[in-house]
Amino acid sequence: MDERQLKEILGTEEVPPADENARKQAINLALAAFDEAWREPHEKHQGFGLLGRLIGRDTTRSKGRPMRMRLVFGGTAAAVLVMATASVFTARNYLEMRRLPPPMQVVQDPAGAGRDLGGMREHEFAATEQAAPAQAEDRSNTVVDRLAPNVAQTTTEKAAGPQSTDARRQLERQYRRSKPVQGGGLSTIAQSPGEAVRPPHYQDVGRDQFQSVEQNPVKRAVEDPISTFSIDVDTASYAFVRRQLNRGVLPQTDAVRIEELINYFTYDYPLPEARERPFETTVTVTPSPWKAGSKLIHVGIKGYDIEPAEKPRSNLVFLLDVSGSMNAPDKLPLMVTSMKLLLDVLGPDDTVAIVVYAGAAGTVLEPTKVAEKHKILAALDRLRAGGSTAGAEGIRQAYALAEASLDDKAVNRVILATDGDFNVGITNREELKDFIERKRATGIFLSVLGFGQGNLNDHLMQTLAQNGNGVAAHIDTLNEARKVLVEEASSALFPIAKDVKIQVEFNPDTVAEYRLIGYETRALAREDFSNDKVDAGDIGAGHTVTVIYEITPVGSDHRMIEPSRYETTPRVGRDTAFADEYAFLKIRHKLPDQDRSTLITTPVTFGHETTHEASDPGAREARWATAVAAFGQLLKGGQYTGAYGYDDVIALAQGAKGEDRFGYRAEFINLVRLARSVSAPTKD
Repeated sequence: MDERQLKEILGTEEVPPADENARKQAINLALAAFDEAWREPHEKHQGFGLLGRLIGRDTTRSKGRPMRMRLVFGGTAAAVLVMATASVFTARNYLEMRRLPPPMQVVQDPAGAGRDLGGMREHEFAATEQAAPAQAEDRSNTVVDRLAPNVAQTTTEKAAGPQSTDARRQLERQYRRSKPVQGGGLSTIAQSPGEAVRPPHYQDVGRDQFQSVEQNPVKRAVEDPISTFSIDVDTASYAFVRRQLNRGVLPQTDAVRIEELINYFTYDYPLPEARERPFETTVTVTPSPWKAGSKLIHVGIKGYDIEPAEKPRSNLVFLLDVSGSMNAPDKLPLMVTSMKLLLDVLGPDDTVAIVVYAGAAGTVLEPTKVAEKHKILAALDRLRAGGSTAGAEGIRQAYALAEASLDDKAVNRVILATDGDFNVGITNREELKDFIERKRATGIFLSVLGFGQGNLNDHLMQTLAQNGNGVAAHIDTLNEARKVLVEEASSALFPIAKDVKIQVEFNPDTVAEYRLIGYETRALAREDFSNDKVDAGDIGAGHTVTVIYEITPVGSDHRMIEPSRYETTPRVGRDTAFADEYAFLKIRHKLPDQDRSTLITTPVTFGHETTHEASDPGAREARWATAVAAFGQLLKGGQYTGAYGYDDVIALAQGAKGEDRFGYRAEFINLVRLARSVSAPTKD
């Protein structure tokens, strides 16, 4: 519709007098519409300026693209209102409106109003932001400079009226003085007198932090027959490894936790029949494909799966990192979308609260039933990134909010979403660990979702999740968010067993050597196994866990450790009551509402042996887990895999892929191909 046609329409209608309240309402609605269009999942726009908004293009790029939105006029009355607004709306009015604080205000903390949050009162959180060091000005990249001269002049003159030249120059100076100021929370970006300028996406390289541990060594059964460790159901390592390989680089060895690669996949293990015995064990013994004469003992566990009618109510607090380091497409936008996916699987009586933290922490949303989903979505949509990272203060406030609405009959959980870059307040892992351990005793658990790379503090995330009786996952794609928060929501939210510990005693009459593949960060002392005061990992509803030991039977010619000079004669064939046992498996666990553990035992016998060619589900799942374990060992340097290579892993995995309902196993095979390509030496 051109100007002439609009005038003809307006000429047929009576134009109402300009109303100040109507004008402000129209402006707020228009700005909200533009902001909504700006928030696209993979947006590349770095800030729509005033003139860009007026002409409908992204003026911050040399080649602007039309905005992906449609302006719908709801009849003649809407057109009249827009024209009435335009007649009194100058560029100066617009700039004044943009300096107003956002409409959503931070809610008072339930523990007490006006609490000091990092030098800031809570009622000031939404309107006050910390100033970051000013970045160097790039005058060639201002909004006005990027516009065609005639468009800049014409548009400004129409907005400013008769004094077009002076108005245009003043507006240009204001834009050139504009600098992004980091603050975070609900506001967009703190503005100088010019238009709000969004800072560039945060990017960092080489600052990912992982715990450095040595791989489990080979041990002699006659000297050290007992192996003890905590269960682990985390999957963060697999997602990080996948991300690195998709970028064409090998992950650093400390980022590869083999047990998390193995447990990323679900396995076809039998389900227990009752909650009182929350899991059954499946034991399989197969030949080792990478070392002749050795065998692999597979221990599989599948947790009891809760029926929908049995699921308790969920009382969740989303603790969301909105610091400056989250200002990237794969961080804050992906985090917000992930939380929305989780909302879709919650029940109407479940409650959600939202706490955010940047330079300070604030409550964005008090506990709200999911039946009022629109309120939760509105709060999520207002989040912006900026400022430093006072993660410890956010954790305190999230736990305070969870305690205020604690429900003994519900699942009370804090879900922390962050890149782990805590740099304000308590940053010491041990202090945070002690705090979370104390809060765990109140019945509030903590799960951690990691986002982004280059600045990922994986070590801190693992510490928090392990001591908060929760899972740690890395969300690198929307598909991973769907897997963790939709497909596996029950296992992530509803524990069916806590403090799960495994202890394996090897029979020195049949086993010469053994080593545990993975679980280095979960090792426990032998005496911790029977001590119910010692914390261990949890298993959620429907979770599967797989453990693999490599053993060298007595009498094998392929031992890793040479026999000692004074070792007794070979023990093979000794007439004992346990002559057909490789090991004795013991598992301790507590039901979620109990403090005393229950013991489950299973002997590992010669009768559990099978071949790689066997067609039964147990043998197939063992082959798949073996392929993943081999891949993880190769990524860590292949210290124990000999000549076994990526091609061997691919061949073994292809024969064990099975149904692969969601394509995760096919994706794994492609990752092995990527690793093979990246690892291949280049030819001169």
